[in-house]
Amino acid sequence: MDFCTLPLWIFSIWACIHLLLLLARKKSGTAKLPPGPFPLPIVGNLFQLGNKPNESLSRLARSYGPLMTLRLGSITTVVVSSATMAKEVLQKHDHTFAGRSVVDAARVLHHNESSMVWLPAEQQWRKLRTICNTHIFATQRLDADQGLRRHKVNEIMAHVAEQCIKGEAVDIGQAALVTNLNLISNIVFSVDLVDPNSSSAQELKKLVSEAMEEAGRPNVADYFPWLRAMDPQGIRRRSTVHLERLHAIFDGLIEQRLLVSRSSSNSQRRADFLDVLLDPSHDNSFQLSRRDIHALLVDIFIASSDSTSSIVEWAMAELLRNPNTMARARSELIQTIGRGRRAEESDISRLPYLQAVVKETLRLHPTAPLLIPRKAESDVEICGFTIPRNTQVLVNAWAISRDPHVWVDPTSFSPERFLDSHVDFKGRNFELIPFGTGRRICPGMPLADRMIHLTLASLLHSFDWRLPDGMAPHDLDMSDKFGLTLQKVVPLRAIPVQG
Repeated sequence: MDFCTLPLWIFSIWACIHLLLLLARKKSGTAKLPPGPFPLPIVGNLFQLGNKPNESLSRLARSYGPLMTLRLGSITTVVVSSATMAKEVLQKHDHTFAGRSVVDAARVLHHNESSMVWLPAEQQWRKLRTICNTHIFATQRLDADQGLRRHKVNEIMAHVAEQCIKGEAVDIGQAALVTNLNLISNIVFSVDLVDPNSSSAQELKKLVSEAMEEAGRPNVADYFPWLRAMDPQGIRRRSTVHLERLHAIFDGLIEQRLLVSRSSSNSQRRADFLDVLLDPSHDNSFQLSRRDIHALLVDIFIASSDSTSSIVEWAMAELLRNPNTMARARSELIQTIGRGRRAEESDISRLPYLQAVVKETLRLHPTAPLLIPRKAESDVEICGFTIPRNTQVLVNAWAISRDPHVWVDPTSFSPERFLDSHVDFKGRNFELIPFGTGRRICPGMPLADRMIHLTLASLLHSFDWRLPDGMAPHDLDMSDKFGLTLQKVVPLRAIPVQG
């Protein structure tokens, strides 16, 4: 972050205020905060974040402990870096830490005022969660949509089969993203949103990924709120463009639905999620404005499609990098399912090694490395330290899932560690919380769980895979870039071989 372009007198004033506040706190005997690195005037510990804050904060926690305080600009931040402390914060004190520290990227177009992700855990948030859980993520609804998921996975398999015949590589991330975007768009709008064979798929993948990346990018305006109007890094400007483009797509589909509804009152089409949002009779106590609908659809599309496709891409990358592990996963699939049919969701419970591969992928590459930032709603004491009201709280899920005190050889990809293990990723085990836990757990996790396993099982069962251009497994680039989700810097391309 470059602060040198701002006028010197601004820094001088801010430094004086900062030092006076520090002296005032010391004089008044403020309750003891958790330990942490000494903050510099004005910027605090900002320069210690780097471009991969999950890794930087993990290194700092080794020196200062699993409950650590940093001063990020003007924002007091407590970082949680162990399963024990995560349980203390997210279970024992879940209600106190259910607030959100809203990033500036989420404030554009007033998104945070209607977003299920950023709203306080109060009445409107609860109603939005109820709508989504009832009409998309409930077990009964997921069971009813099983055929739709199978149909969408069949489409990606048809694409892979074409590439197999041609002997050409598949962009795994893009193929998985197109599949998930079209799954969500059918649940919401009853139509495919993108054509897998068109350039729009790549454009939409970029749009969704960049929207997530901007929301997760370290932003100086988040640490100095008085800089928001200046938007020194351009994050607000770029985020506005992303959201406006998404809103335009949604508005076109909404207006088309309203036109059809006015012209035909007796449609034979099955009601979808958009009907629920547009028809207040589904819930007379809670009618949504167009802005509310925009925010809810952005949340659903970005969170459901981007994170799911990223997990599938990381899993395939790890398997290609570890040929023996891939061979074992494929062997289990062929022995359990046979070669005469495709994998089904009903097969997943009989595939413990595949489930272990997914868990190990989520451990090494958690969907949200720092989860979504929380905020203390009141002063609270934890392990002898006091977390003041309005403190930002970051849970470093990436560090927790690589903690050497919990995991043997934590940086290696070893699904075997999960065989005969009770640990899962559904919020009950705090050493593995890629989707969060407690009342703020990701509501889309049940859908992601089914779709990740079915997609991965289908890709591995029907095809063997090799890297292009004679690339060796150890040459595969596994570097990532930080955002709300961890994305591969180099998209994974692999050649399917008829197995």
